[in-house]
Amino acid sequence: MYLERMEVGPVLTNCYLVGCEETREGLLIDPGGDGERILNAVRRAGLTVRQLLNTHGHADHIAANAAVKRALDCAILVHEADADMITSREASLLDWIPGGEPSPQADRRLRDGDRVVVGTLEFRVVHLPGHTPGGIGLLDEAVLFSGDTLFAESMGRTDLPGGSEDALLRSLGERIAPLEETVAVYPGHGPPTTIGREKERNPYLRLAMGL
Repeated sequence: MYLERMEVGPVLTNCYLVGCEETREGLLIDPGGDGERILNAVRRAGLTVRQLLNTHGHADHIAANAAVKRALDCAILVHEADADMITSREASLLDWIPGGEPSPQADRRLRDGDRVVVGTLEFRVVHLPGHTPGGIGLLDEAVLFSGDTLFAESMGRTDLPGGSEDALLRSLGERIAPLEETVAVYPGHGPPTTIGREKERNPYLRLAMGL
């Protein structure tokens, strides 16, 4: 699997370019700003990006959706509970991101358990409400793209509209804690980590596990 992490936008959101080495098909996760830089990365990688996935609807994860879709004519994927958020300047908090523009409408509204196929790669959508109602992770047997649910030694904030600390802790305890400790975690902000490391060091995950 080809994987490139870019920190984009004013709050350094992790945008991920994921690619199938065999078919050269690609997926963009959370293009939250710096659209031209993201497009240049796609060109350098030699990938054909047909899908753009938002882990949730906040502006720092969607601000370059429109620019990327115009350039690549790719489908926008987001959980159904956040689908209306991405097209609303107010709901997505887009005024926080200089130069951002509302996203086009979602082409595919995701639900828990849906599959996202990228060439020979296949990921499962994991619904992780709490940071937003429609927050999701993208999971295969070795990797979790966790959005703003789980960070290295932290978790996403819950004080924005639609946030719920109780829901986020349930997502951590019921959906993330059971994963294999070897699973690599690529969060929406900050450095990558692993499930095993977070079980040892993350106070929020340990709280959610009853430790």
